[in-house]
Amino acid sequence: MPDSTPPRTLRIAMNGVTGRMGYRQHLVRSILPIRDAGGLLLPDGSRVQVEPILVGRNAAKLAELAAQHGIAEWSTDAAAVIADPSVDIYFDAQVTSRRAEALAAAMKAGKHVFTEKPTAETLTEAVELARVAANAGVTAGVVHDKLYLPGLVKLRRLVDEGFFGRILSLRGEFGYWVFEGDGQPAQRPSWNYRAEDGGGIVVDMFCHWNYVLEGLLGKVEAVTAKATTHIPTRWDEQGKPYDATADDAAYGIFEMADGVVAQINSSWAVRVYRDELVEFQIDGTHGSAVAGLRKCVAQHRSHTPKPVWNPDLPVTEPFREQWLEVPANADLDNGFKLQWEEFLADVVNERPHRYGLLSAARGVQLAELGLRSSAEGRRIEIPEVTL
Repeated sequence: MPDSTPPRTLRIAMNGVTGRMGYRQHLVRSILPIRDAGGLLLPDGSRVQVEPILVGRNAAKLAELAAQHGIAEWSTDAAAVIADPSVDIYFDAQVTSRRAEALAAAMKAGKHVFTEKPTAETLTEAVELARVAANAGVTAGVVHDKLYLPGLVKLRRLVDEGFFGRILSLRGEFGYWVFEGDGQPAQRPSWNYRAEDGGGIVVDMFCHWNYVLEGLLGKVEAVTAKATTHIPTRWDEQGKPYDATADDAAYGIFEMADGVVAQINSSWAVRVYRDELVEFQIDGTHGSAVAGLRKCVAQHRSHTPKPVWNPDLPVTEPFREQWLEVPANADLDNGFKLQWEEFLADVVNERPHRYGLLSAARGVQLAELGLRSSAEGRRIEIPEVTL
């Protein structure tokens, strides 16, 4: 007989939903589908419903979004929303410079928190957030969306099944051409290219690479990086030129346990000649695999061709045709939505989320040490982060 018990409702304050990621991935593709499906079905057969409260600084935009999506509440007073005892969860997708203060206030008010990254501008702040979460006894989660995406789920499955044999290396390519803003509008906001506003590709992407590497291969033990600003002048949203003071490209070498070496290029000044905007290749003694956000292909050593270097003859090997696609073997939903569902279940069951604020602190640490490596021109070992 179906359970007629009304679902528990979790009220979620969503700060930063007027931004691209907060709106598209977290509101439209995660929370609203859960709401419109009648809530999240839990393993015990019960349901938990979600009720978003939109928070931000632009009242007109918030009112427009609320009306468009049938959302009853919105506010420009984040402090009042955080203090509201009826609010269960605080979500943050603001600019990085505003995040740490808001997260700390929410946790001290007894709210569970789910947040984009970086969680803070410095490692000290990021570790302090993890300490606040531990003292407050709340469930705290950090968006590690890429680990939930089909391509990386398949890649992780190959790791778990021992497909690679002894893993040797990982290579990653991320990026695309972000227009300067003079001829065509830029695809990213201008603050991304101003260091004084928290911009920079190292700060933005190294926190991602840290959790991707941890999720696939283990903790990063040392970093050697070169960060640079290839495009020194860009044009802002008003069409005015400004100095790009933040790095727009970074080239990193990340050393892992057992001699595994990861090398990842990140750039907003590169044109794409690959299947997806980000791709990772793992090579091992028994096989190799290449994964994007959705697709993953693999080549076992028994199917590996034997090319011979001869620059005097045209290439005859159909290299791309010699890889086999890895099947999903399951329906894999939007990665952001999947992690939201996992986080909500953790909140209901009063248990820690597997990707907490200390994992986010390690991402901030990797960004800090990557910038330091670039500035000092040397390899830097990475110490353990603890409370």
